[in-house]
Amino acid sequence: MKRIFLLLMIVCVSGMAMAQPKARRNEAKAKQQTNNANSGMTIRAREMFPTSLDMPEDVVWRRDIYREIDLNADANAALYYPVEPVGKQMNLFTYIFKLALFGYIPVYEYRLDGNEDYSETSKVKIKTILDNYHIYYEEKEGKLRVENSDIPSSEVKMFYLKESAYYDQSNSTFRRKVLSLCPVMTREDDFGGEPSKYPLFWVKYSDLEPYLGRQTMAASSMNNAAVIGADDYFTLSKYNGKIYKTNNLLGRTLAQYCPTDSAMAKEQKRIEDELLKFSKTIYGNPARKDSLDSIAKLDPKLAKKAAKKAKASRRSSASSVKSKSSSSSKSSSSSSAARVSVRRQRH
Repeated sequence: MKRIFLLLMIVCVSGMAMAQPKARRNEAKAKQQTNNANSGMTIRAREMFPTSLDMPEDVVWRRDIYREIDLNADANAALYYPVEPVGKQMNLFTYIFKLALFGYIPVYEYRLDGNEDYSETSKVKIKTILDNYHIYYEEKEGKLRVENSDIPSSEVKMFYLKESAYYDQSNSTFRRKVLSLCPVMTREDDFGGEPSKYPLFWVKYSDLEPYLGRQTMAASSMNNAAVIGADDYFTLSKYNGKIYKTNNLLGRTLAQYCPTDSAMAKEQKRIEDELLKFSKTIYGNPARKDSLDSIAKLDPKLAKKAAKKAKASRRSSASSVKSKSSSSSKSSSSSSAARVSVRRQRH
C-alpha cells in the first residue's frame, strides 16, 4: 500500500508541473534569454570599450554637484544635434532612449525631491515612460518599437547632470567624475503659458559609459571633420552647466535659499571659486613659496616680487659698505694730518 501511495503522489506532482500554462513557460524562458543576452552584451561592451576608473570609496575629500546642461549653449550643442538620426549619427537622448528601449541599460524614476535612487524598487519600465508622456509606440509579440520621428529628441533640450569633484589620495590628483544623467523634456503649455519641464528618468553613467565609447559627436563648428567620442566628452569635462544643487546637510537646492536671481548667480560663482581654489592649492599655497623654489620661479608674479626684494637687499648692503668706507677714510685722513703737524713742530 505504501508503494502504491508513493507512486500516486509522484504522478500527481508531475501532473501539476506539466499543467503549468504554456504561455507562462514561454514567457519565463524568453525573459531568461533576454537577461542572458543583455548581460552578455554588457560584458562584450565593457571588454571592447574599456571605461575610466571608478571613483574610490575611501577618498578624503569629495563634493557632489548637480548641474543644468543647457543644450542650446555652444559648449553643449554637440549633445543635441542631429535632432533626428542621420545614418549612425544621433544625439545623446536618442542614443540613451534606444539603449533603454532595447533593454541594454536600466533607468530609474525621477523622485519629487530630485534625488536619485538606484535600488531595484526605483527601476522604471520603458513602457511606463512611453505611456506617461504620450510617446507613440507599437507592441508586437512583447517587443516595443518606436520610430525615429516619434522619439521626442527635439523636446529634450536640457540634461540634469550629477558629478563628483574629489581628491584621490592614492595618486595625489584632483578629478571630476560624472555619476548620472537625467534628460529633461520641455513642452509647450496648451493654454499658451510658459513651457513646462518634465525630468524623464535617471540613468547611471557607469551603465551608459561602455556604450558611449562607440558614439562620436562633432568637436568643432569650424572643422566638421573633427570628432570626439561621447565618453571622452564627459571624461574631459567638455560640458558646461550652471549649478542648481549641491549635496548639503539640509538637502536644499540653490533656489530654496537664494531669494533672487542675483543671489543665485553669486552663490553659483562662490561654489565654482571654491572648487577652483581647492584644485589649485591642493599641493600647497603658491603664494607662500620661497623665491628659491623651482615652482615659485615659474610664477612671474612671485619671480618679480623676489627680484624686487633681492634688489632692495643689494642696495641696502651697498649703502652700508659705502658708509663704512667713508667713515674709515675720514678717520685715516685725520690721523695722517695729526702726524704731519707733530713733525712740523719738531723741526
